[in-house]
Amino acid sequence: MTGYLQIAGLTKVYPSPRGDLLALEAIDLDIGLSEFVSVLGPSGCGKSTLLKCIAGLEAATRGQITLGGAVLDGPPLDLGVVFQRDILLDWRTILDNVMITAEFKRLDRATSRRDARRLLALFGLDGFEHRHPWELSGGMRQRAAICRALLGDPKLLLMDEPFGALDAMTRDELNLELQRIWLDQRKTVFFVTHSIAEAVFLSDRVVVMSRNPGRVVEILPIDLPRPRALALRAAPEFNRYVTRLQGLFARIGVLKGE
Repeated sequence: MTGYLQIAGLTKVYPSPRGDLLALEAIDLDIGLSEFVSVLGPSGCGKSTLLKCIAGLEAATRGQITLGGAVLDGPPLDLGVVFQRDILLDWRTILDNVMITAEFKRLDRATSRRDARRLLALFGLDGFEHRHPWELSGGMRQRAAICRALLGDPKLLLMDEPFGALDAMTRDELNLELQRIWLDQRKTVFFVTHSIAEAVFLSDRVVVMSRNPGRVVEILPIDLPRPRALALRAAPEFNRYVTRLQGLFARIGVLKGE
């Protein structure tokens, strides 16, 4: 499973008068088409910086990123991005917020509007198209943000802790929704999270990063059957992965009390 998203020797340095900050060092990662990969690590390890480099929002200091064999030198067209904050515009309706993608990518408006309505219905937001973001719960707003990212059917979906600000029950619900959409559409997903259980539940592979500077210390394949129900989290095979990751973080100086 190789060849779609390739990161080779990626290093990111932030210049500073008080001394340059090495945020990422020599990141090598190869993600296959339709693979779901989570990046897991402590705060400050460069997970979000790595995602921004893939999205073309940050320039690498050294190294190279290729997507579908083409070297990236800016934001790729075939991309959807979801951040922890939904970044919806309060003065636009939910439908019009989703349509921002069509405007940015200059997609056919009539077709995109139909697709936007279909996505909203798929995520349980049918009937809320003409509401404004301030009228919706946090989980509903994040569903709308995911719809916005999926409009135009991008092959690559980047998700930067998209459920981190949600309550536990809503987070579980959206984990299931995301899995359902991924099983149906098989997009390539690069998913940043702080949650070990979430990473194991969603992923084909989990990339573990350490901080100061951010480095890849292990890539763990997750061999669990799909679709995965929430009850799987109580299964011994699931907890073996969680325990292994906890042990790894303890060895690199995180989870010191574990």
